[in-house]
Amino acid sequence: MQVLLTGATGYVGGYVLDALLAHGHAVRALVRSAEGLALREGVEVHQADVTDPASFGHAFHDVDAVVHLVGIIEEHPSKGVTFERLHVDATRHVVTAARAEGVGRFVQMSANGARPDGVTAYQTTKWQAEEIVRAAGFAHSVIFRPSTIFGDPGEDHPEFAKQLWQTLVKPFPVLPVFGDGRYEMQPVHVEAVAEAFAQAVTRDASNGVAYCAAGAERIPYEEVLQRIARGGGIEPKPTISVPMGLARLGVNTLGKVGMLPISPDQFEMLVEGNTCDPGAFFADFGVESPRFDAESLSYLRQY
Repeated sequence: MQVLLTGATGYVGGYVLDALLAHGHAVRALVRSAEGLALREGVEVHQADVTDPASFGHAFHDVDAVVHLVGIIEEHPSKGVTFERLHVDATRHVVTAARAEGVGRFVQMSANGARPDGVTAYQTTKWQAEEIVRAAGFAHSVIFRPSTIFGDPGEDHPEFAKQLWQTLVKPFPVLPVFGDGRYEMQPVHVEAVAEAFAQAVTRDASNGVAYCAAGAERIPYEEVLQRIARGGGIEPKPTISVPMGLARLGVNTLGKVGMLPISPDQFEMLVEGNTCDPGAFFADFGVESPRFDAESLSYLRQY
């Protein structure tokens, strides 16, 4: 198939690109910058901006399927980087262009926790993007809602374990934990997610399904930090509990101006927990996600 991939130069996008090529698909990458992709065999690069449909040109011509990955975890309104623009508007532009060219298959990257009454704009705009895909009338559409994704992001990309390692676990002798630190995470490996995306393009039985993509183990946040320490090659560190009210006040003041490595939205999603039932994800795609442990996190040692 000819697959148009958005977000191909991002962290998850690079893995999805490799998975699509491994499945024998030809990939047309819709990217703002062609750097690093222009000379890859099997990849056609089309420079465009998903927030500007006028830039699409003939990008969607002769495309069989679209895999739409573009999204953000933090807003920068002064730069025009908002959840509304990158999640809702961009998805609408891509869906509209795909339907206009008769594309029949569409696979969407959403997020665990996406819902109309989410605690953050990140969650509610991810839900709105899902609704755009569902209403479009594609012959085949699949939605993935990943929990926290981990795996080596490389030097140029962010990833949650790498960010926690660099900004908290590695530099601080004592690790601050919001509240009791018992809210749970369910990290899933990026290669498992990428493989499922590649299969979903052609897996007819997945039509209309929204998959929770998460690891098999639910891990309290405090333990997540200690496993990151072990992955980075150091001993676990002591923790100190920061009362939830005080933590929220600090994040809502200092976090808003970039003085903390966590935004208010990220804080609320963290303390809400990030878990779901991944049974269908593992059963339908036959993927495996390595345990979130020192061995699978050993890539942190290079950072």
